[in-house]
Formats: sequence, structure tokens, C-alpha cells
Amino acid sequence: MAYYQNIFTKVQVHGEPDLGVPLTDSASDRGTATTSNYWLGKFGDAQIGPIYLGWTGLTSIVCGIIAIEIIGLNMWASVNWDPVQFVRKLFWLTLDPPKPEYGLSIPPLAEGGWWLMAGFFLTTSILLWWVRTYRRARALGMGTHVAWAFAAAIWLYLVLGFIRPLMMGSWSEAVPFGIFSHLDWTQNFSIRYGNLFYNPFHALSIAFLYGSALLFAMHAGTILAVSRYGGEREIEQITDRGTASERAALFWRWTMGFNATMESIHRWAYWFAILCPITGGIGILLTGTVVDNWYEWGVKHLIVPADPNQWPATPPPV
Repeated sequence: MAYYQNIFTKVQVHGEPDLGVPLTDSASDRGTATTSNYWLGKFGDAQIGPIYLGWTGLTSIVCGIIAIEIIGLNMWASVNWDPVQFVRKLFWLTLDPPKPEYGLSIPPLAEGGWWLMAGFFLTTSILLWWVRTYRRARALGMGTHVAWAFAAAIWLYLVLGFIRPLMMGSWSEAVPFGIFSHLDWTQNFSIRYGNLFYNPFHALSIAFLYGSALLFAMHAGTILAVSRYGGEREIEQITDRGTASERAALFWRWTMGFNATMESIHRWAYWFAILCPITGGIGILLTGTVVDNWYEWGVKHLIVPADPNQWPATPPPV
């Protein structure tokens, strides 16, 4: 029975390459070259290709490379082009946004101009990739769920680096490009605005983050547990319920009294996942524009105990 406690795929079947459904759209011509990789087969489908980029995919990759080059070369220049120091200090290196005195103007390259340029190309790359995901889904006759889930993450990205700085009137409010500098920005942002833990949209974002992680783990564990009965072939189980689906449903009825279906669990996970960046973006957008101090906001609305050393106690409502 230990054989069936599978984390990795045990069997890899190789046959004729799957080129996908035929497409009548002349703008969607794809290559036919495919190969297979044993190690990729350990985690998913071993087949690589056919690949379709189109003008959106190709332009997205070019813009992304330009953005990474700008960021990387600026970081390398900051250690005097020393490759050893670049590797040693990589986690501490950063490309910072312009200083507050520049507002929303375009500063010199060395004073934040490179940050603006990198942000432009990175944003262009991301948005073009979104267009690609949307158009590929439509060309295949699919729903556009993946594109809109991606858009939820793009929303948070744009709030942090573009929308909120515009509303605050300064590029200096944006997030720097760097690993530790990004973490420092997050910490300082929370301290500056009275602790984000008291931001209700931040709380919702964390709830959806942990909730989606739990839902995905529960679903993944269930399917792996019934894979010995073909449970990983979920579409077949939805349309022609077999012993895998029945056992999975009975398990959750026994343990929780309720079970999601093999279709609805994906809706649960989808909405929990995309609501994480959506609510997080709302919370960030309100910070500094509508609410200057989330602790004071919490005290005012009776959701945070007042600190008697700083704030007078608010009497409860009659």
C-alpha cells in the first residue's frame, strides 16, 4: 500500500506527441516540434512543445529581458562591477525609486530614472503576457479564468508600483527592486502607517492566503489519496463518477459532514486565491490615501483596544 502514497508520478507513458486541438485561426499557427523530458515527467506531463509565442509572447519576453538587464546591471554597478561581490551581496542589492523631491517627474537616470525605465519595461512585459494568456484561451475555445486570475495578481502589482504612487503624488512611494530592500519597504510601510495588522483588507488578504493554501492542500491530498482508483482523471470522474469520486466524497462527509464536488472545489480554490491579491491591493491603496494610521482607525472603530499611554479609552456604545 505504501506504493500508492505517491507524491511523484510513478508511471510515464510515451506515445505520439499531442499537438492539441486543430486551430482554424490563421494567426495561431504553431510549431510541431516536440520532445520529452524524464524529470519533467516526474512532476507533470513529460512532453515539451509545441510552443506558440506570437507577437505578444515574443514582445513580452523581450521587454522582460530588458527590465531584468536594467535591474541587474544597476545592481552590478553598485558593487563596482565585481562579480564576486555581486553574488555575495545579491540579496542586499537594490534599484530604488526616485526620492520624494522628484514627485512624479522623470528624474536623472542615477537618481531613480533607471527604476522608472525598468518598471516601464517590466509592466509592459507583464501586461503583454496577460494579453497572450487571454488570446490563447480564446483561440482554444477555453474560458478565460486563468487570465482573470493573473489579472488579480497584476492588480496588486500595479497598486504597489503605479496606482498608489500616482495617488500619493510621488514615485518614492513605490516598491524598490531588490530582495531585502523589498522586505524592508514592507516593514517600514507597516510601521509608517500604524501597523497593517489593523488594516481589515490586509486581514482579509491573509485569510484568503491561508484559506487558499489549505483548500489546495486538501484537494491535492484527496486526489493523491484516490489516484489508485483513477481520481487524477477528474473530468472523467465528474461526468462518470467512479469509485475514486465516491470514496473521496465519503471521506469528507465522514470527517467534516460536507464535501465539495470535483468541480466546485476548483471554484472554492479559485476565488480564495484571487481574492488574496484583490483585497490586499485594496488595503494598500487605502493606506496613506484614505487612512493615515491603521491603529488609530482601529481604536476609533472599536476593533483595537486603546493604548492608555497614547489614546484615551473610547467608551462602549450604549
